[in-house]
Amino acid sequence: MTAGDPPFLPFTMRPREPDAAAGTANMRQLIHLRWMAVAGQLVTILFVNRVMGVQLPIPAMMGVLVMAAAINLLSHFRLRFHRITNTELLFALMFDVGTLTLQLFLAGGATNPFISLYLIQVVLGAVLLETWSAWALAGITGLCFGLLSLHHRPLAFPPWLFGDIAGLHTLGNWLGFALVTGLLILFVTRISHNMRLSAARLADLRQQASEEEHIVRMGLLASGAAHELGTPLASLSVILSDWRRVPKLRDDAELMGEIAEMQAEVQRCKAIVTRILQSAGEPRGEAAELSEVGRFIDAIVDEWRQSHAQVALDYRRTDDDAAIVSDPAIKQAVWNVLDNAAEASPHWVGLTVAREGGAVAVRVTDHGPGFTATTLSQVGRPQQSTKGEGHGVGLFLVASVVRKLGGRVEAANRVEGGAAVTLTLPLSMIGVSDRE
Repeated sequence: MTAGDPPFLPFTMRPREPDAAAGTANMRQLIHLRWMAVAGQLVTILFVNRVMGVQLPIPAMMGVLVMAAAINLLSHFRLRFHRITNTELLFALMFDVGTLTLQLFLAGGATNPFISLYLIQVVLGAVLLETWSAWALAGITGLCFGLLSLHHRPLAFPPWLFGDIAGLHTLGNWLGFALVTGLLILFVTRISHNMRLSAARLADLRQQASEEEHIVRMGLLASGAAHELGTPLASLSVILSDWRRVPKLRDDAELMGEIAEMQAEVQRCKAIVTRILQSAGEPRGEAAELSEVGRFIDAIVDEWRQSHAQVALDYRRTDDDAAIVSDPAIKQAVWNVLDNAAEASPHWVGLTVAREGGAVAVRVTDHGPGFTATTLSQVGRPQQSTKGEGHGVGLFLVASVVRKLGGRVEAANRVEGGAAVTLTLPLSMIGVSDRE
């Protein structure tokens, strides 16, 4: 049963956490069908016995209904703690075949017009079960049909119905056909919907596994490159320091200024390498720290402004002192979105931070050309960017980080021009209470 499918009866209410397994959802459908069968059989038995005057073994037939209801309740509570397998679905359908056989045995056997209800079990078995199980169920159903043709309790019609037996049998056949048709359409369409949802979930899991494999490869590549760059950067730093002590260079103010600028760029490169290693989880001493939402974002903005002095950053936020864990991955995600916005709009970038219920929304806007329709349809996937092949890595990594924190990334084009990217981070995942 899916989120959009309301239960037929109060006894079949879904648990608070929906089970992701298609087998469990399909078993829930069988439980609904069994409740309907119990109610339908109860009404039919009472009508035939009390209104039509046909003598039936009421205690025995009511005993079968009580047994079916008890098994149904047990099956319902079992769903909360157990994932249903093919074998359990087979036994559930076999039980339904068995209860129907008992009721038909007590009410005319194969001459009962409701014998066609067997088709429901056979069709559901063909849809829900593995091939061998479906054939096994069909064989058992056929055997029960054959036994009912040989052994059953005849219906005892009252004398005043003898002249209408043929018409009543035709009416019963029509009712049985209508009932089978309606139930099959109702339940097979729901079960097919469950199977489509299961296939879609499997496709999403495969896509996520592929993306995570891509992340691992990029992480290994970035970590290896960072280590390789560390040595030449250290050598450059030493050489530049030595140059500052050379008398000929020390006396040349212009050269000393250029050396100082080169040293600053080397330090910046080393800081970038450090951030890469932090993202890979290698510098364990500089991990997450306790902070507040406002102070954490302010620190990111101050650092970003220092390295992007040529970009006008319009920063606005509401006062928020919620305690969070300032994970470097969050910082890197915000930084990447700001960098992308600055590339698309070199002169102006907007940043707005606000609380939205139990989450923090970080919205970055720009005056650039905006996203293409293809990019918007594949936000967060690798190598999807208007900047050329391979340049969608930044937003892909941002989406991966935010998704692991239980949040989401949304991208859109602004009506007034430019693009907007919103990171929504739930406080339940980044807050202190859930991390300690």
